[in-house]
Amino acid sequence: NFHNRGRRSEEQIEVMRALWTQEHVTYEGRWHKITDAGINPLPVQRPIPVWFGGSDDRLLERVGRMGDGWYAMFRDLDAGRVMIEKVRTSAQQAGRNPDSIGIEASVSIADRSPDDWVKDVEARKALGVTHVSVYTMGAGLSSPQDHIDAIRRFKEAVEGL
Repeated sequence: NFHNRGRRSEEQIEVMRALWTQEHVTYEGRWHKITDAGINPLPVQRPIPVWFGGSDDRLLERVGRMGDGWYAMFRDLDAGRVMIEKVRTSAQQAGRNPDSIGIEASVSIADRSPDDWVKDVEARKALGVTHVSVYTMGAGLSSPQDHIDAIRRFKEAVEGL
């Protein structure tokens, strides 16, 4: 069932974090047993941030409790506000600082002007979004270079916000 899959995923995150930060790991959980194992060489960046994507209430709770960041999946700002509040509440209940959790939302450039992009970024930042990505699909771009140029225009339009 979903509950067990969720708990198994949480255990896997614990295992990943241990393997990514410790030379020798011994771990015994419900689904995983590791005896004196490790990764050599260890990653240069320790710890490696774990970000989640999705919008299910159970996932939002997990982000607040154990995530480093969340790839927010909302277009409607009111829905986004509710989801972000769920993440923040879960973080507080877990004794974590909600401001320590990154939140990334995307902005579509399709059929929108640079002024619209700026408004979209400002609105998302007002909700607490910390990172913004640009979505170029559906904008009538035909080549990889067209997408690269569109991303550059987006960056120039929103730089400094």
